[in-house]
Formats: sequence, C-alpha cells, structure tokens
Amino acid sequence: VGQNVLIAYWYQHDRSRILEYLSEQGYKVRDLKTAEDMADWNAGKIPIALISPASAGHGLNLQHGGHILIWFSLCWSLEMRQQTDARLNRQGQTEVVTIHNIVTKGTIDEDVLKALEDKNSTQENLIRAVRARLQ
Repeated sequence: VGQNVLIAYWYQHDRSRILEYLSEQGYKVRDLKTAEDMADWNAGKIPIALISPASAGHGLNLQHGGHILIWFSLCWSLEMRQQTDARLNRQGQTEVVTIHNIVTKGTIDEDVLKALEDKNSTQENLIRAVRARLQ
C-alpha cells in the first residue's frame, strides 16, 4: 500500500486477467505503452502499471516511478527477463528494487524459473571465464 508496482506479464490472457481482477478490486491499472504512459509512471501518477517484457527493451527508463516489480507470468528468455528487471534497477533509482515472482508449486512456473536461473549461472560463468582469459 502506498508503493507503485510494475507488473510484468507474458501472455495477453494474463494481462486481461490482471486488469479484470484489479479493476474489480477498485484499483486503477494502466498499461505502459506510450511515451505519456512512461512519463506518468516516472512522475508517480500510476500506482499499478502493466508491462510486457517484449516491450520493455533496451533504453527504457522506469526507475523514477517505483521500485517493486512483480512477475505475474514468467518468460523463458533470460535477456527479456534481465532487460525488464533493469527498467527499475538502474542509475537514478533511489530505493532498493524488489522483484517478486509468482510461481505456483508443481507447475511449469517452477521449470521456467529454474531454467532462467540456470541460464543466468551459465552466462555469469562464461563472463568470468572470458575476463580471466583477458587478464
């Protein structure tokens, strides 16, 4: 309560479910699609914003609007995941960024999260190995 929240979704049907549920609960929710949406988010005018990782690419600055990101549905792409996370966790952010993953036990959500963790670990190991060779 009192903190702006960015919700990432992967599937359009998830977007619809989120919008429907939160609207029924009396929350104002807005998609971040236009430059005006981004400016309003960064000005703190949007308490709950929705974003698709496919549209949260390089160079998008959302760090001034909030510091909480909720992954409602996970995507398999580590790059999209990291780019979306980095929209809040970047220079100019004044708060600690908190990222929540909604994962249902016993579902593919667990597999996706594990795959992302494995991909990230592999990427970090590769970067370390390259750095070691260059030194």
